[in-house]
Amino acid sequence: MSDQIAKQIKISFIGGGNMAKALISGLCANISRPVRIHVVDVNPICLTQLKEQFGVTTCGDIDEQIANSDVVLLSVKPQQLYDVARKLTPFLHGQLIISIAAGIRVLDLSGWLNNYTAIVRTMPNMPALINSGITGMYAAPGVSAEQRTIANGILSAVGTTVWLENEALLDPLTAISGSGPAYVFYFIGAMQKAAEEMGLTKEQGRELALATFSGASRLAAQSNEPVTILRERVTSKGGTTYAAIKCLEEEGVSDTIVTAIKAASARARELGDEYGRRS
Repeated sequence: MSDQIAKQIKISFIGGGNMAKALISGLCANISRPVRIHVVDVNPICLTQLKEQFGVTTCGDIDEQIANSDVVLLSVKPQQLYDVARKLTPFLHGQLIISIAAGIRVLDLSGWLNNYTAIVRTMPNMPALINSGITGMYAAPGVSAEQRTIANGILSAVGTTVWLENEALLDPLTAISGSGPAYVFYFIGAMQKAAEEMGLTKEQGRELALATFSGASRLAAQSNEPVTILRERVTSKGGTTYAAIKCLEEEGVSDTIVTAIKAASARARELGDEYGRRS
């Protein structure tokens, strides 16, 4: 997003939870002036904290500030979005709508907003809290090139973005990157448990597991070689790594991970069906 656009746009957040806070933090640090950010949330404590920390304007319910915004970012829970959309509709006159609500498809949200078309659906992930997230993005046909640029700039404030031309691919993307941090935490936890069971302290296990994951991820990101080759470089036949990988393969861990991720994708699709039934 250009500096000129960034200085001009006004953004209203509907919902002030963790992901909204991450985005506001990124915007205030990298793009937008705080006075151009408005937050609506029913939790007064949340609003007070956001106002004190970032200097944003706040309100307990959808208000006229929405009508004066260029972007409305929907960061409420999926089950709350239908009611929010109904309240929001009278204030819309061409603003860009960005949704980070899991499972809610553009067609359904558009219908709830009286067939509104300027909608970008996104799926950020938890590392956005430390500006290291990755966000999947899909733009409805009614989104202009400038609005697409603005949406990309907003989500880029907390990490990288991946644009999809097929909205259905947001379900597998959700399973990979949206849910993905939990898989990493799960594996880190297992490594820590193994460390403790073999005599290392809890602190040592944590330090070793975190440093190993962080270092291996950076190496994979910086290398031009596929991860299978990088793995082979660590795995000497008959050695310690070979013994571990052989055990993982015998237990079918790789296939189980693939099955689990496909289950997450299927659940994302089911949630879209479930939430989209409201009319």
